[in-house]
Amino acid sequence: MAQRRPWYAALYAQVLIAIVIGILIGHFFPKAGVALKPLGDGFVALIRMMIAPVIFCVVVQGIASMSDLKKVGTVGIKALIYFEIVSTLALIAGIVVAKVLHPGSGLNIDPAALDPKAASAFAIHASESGGFIAFLLGFIPRTFVDALAGGAVPQVLLISILTGFAISRMGEAGLRATRAIEVANKVVFGIIRIIVKAAPLGALGGMAFTVGSYGFASLSSLLKLVGTFYLTSALFIVIVFGLIAWWVGFSIFSFLAYIKAELLIVLGTSSSETVLPDMMRKLELLGAPRSIVGLVFPTGYVFNTDGTNIYLTLSVLFLAQATNIHLSLTQELAILLFALIASKGGSGVTGTGFVTLAAILAAVPSVPVQSLAILLGVEKFMSECRAITNVVGNGVATLVVSRWEGELDVPKMREIMAQPASNNDDKQDAAGQ
Repeated sequence: MAQRRPWYAALYAQVLIAIVIGILIGHFFPKAGVALKPLGDGFVALIRMMIAPVIFCVVVQGIASMSDLKKVGTVGIKALIYFEIVSTLALIAGIVVAKVLHPGSGLNIDPAALDPKAASAFAIHASESGGFIAFLLGFIPRTFVDALAGGAVPQVLLISILTGFAISRMGEAGLRATRAIEVANKVVFGIIRIIVKAAPLGALGGMAFTVGSYGFASLSSLLKLVGTFYLTSALFIVIVFGLIAWWVGFSIFSFLAYIKAELLIVLGTSSSETVLPDMMRKLELLGAPRSIVGLVFPTGYVFNTDGTNIYLTLSVLFLAQATNIHLSLTQELAILLFALIASKGGSGVTGTGFVTLAAILAAVPSVPVQSLAILLGVEKFMSECRAITNVVGNGVATLVVSRWEGELDVPKMREIMAQPASNNDDKQDAAGQ
């Protein structure tokens, strides 16, 4: 019988301890906390360095190994249908909660008194985005290599899908190419396993910087918004994702426990990109086929950002309430429709949601863009919750599509989720060998 590792050897325990230490450093030694920022930035950069090769290898291998290429289209269509339904529910949830709890009421902020320069960078970025057509054209890289070098998720997805289709039509040569991609995939995940060992340092640096920079006392006037957003996201995970998980055949709480190490890493780094490789590996261990995991989970980073969607509509209505601006039903519907389009393309990068919010305010000018300055102080705290909700949503989406296709090993999924986290870590390491 294999000896169980001590609790402090588990990654989730190390990350949790690091987060607590980071909070203490940031609170009691703010300057030291700010100085630790490179730890978080360095870890995120290391993981982001591997995102393009991970997506490329997994998607290419998954598509090339499919005997029926029509299945790729079927899986993609089902995933997009699911994404649109749940994304719309998330946007509606933000509006409903804002209208029920009124988190911005009573602030009585005069938009004219705000410094428009405080949010100018985000507003300019949003105005240059070009709308939905520009978003679609953004999938096309300048060159094949440029997509891999730049690491933009939509562009990497495009060249990966095209490469997978091309290899699948090459016969014997395609089989040799697929085997080569499989070997490259093992190398890539071997590198990821090495990098992830540094996750506690990244989480410590990210949390120390956040608390050291913004503190808690200075955010008291906006705590109602932060609390409302976290509450809404938690309820969305428990109720909406919970019902979906029940339909698929598992408990959302068991799933959250299964990926708790990844959620803590996201909490510390404020980026969902940092756990993309490990989440894909863990979803495969649950019994979801690699071909579906490789297609659905990365695509969700573009089309299924549920946490960001809640944030967008909740924040717009919060800003309207804080500046005493009444929005009609028509204006709220316009915000909902534009947010449904503008929310596409968030690839898990910190700050993407804030830029998208600026785009919505610029396109639906009922609420002045300069009111964004109100949110700057809590943006980092909001980003963490957005990223966590996005990761959970894309994990559930992958299992849903796998079950929809009849390829999810439900008994295996339940067995794996019921095991201690240390056992799953060992299996994950073994799967990558």
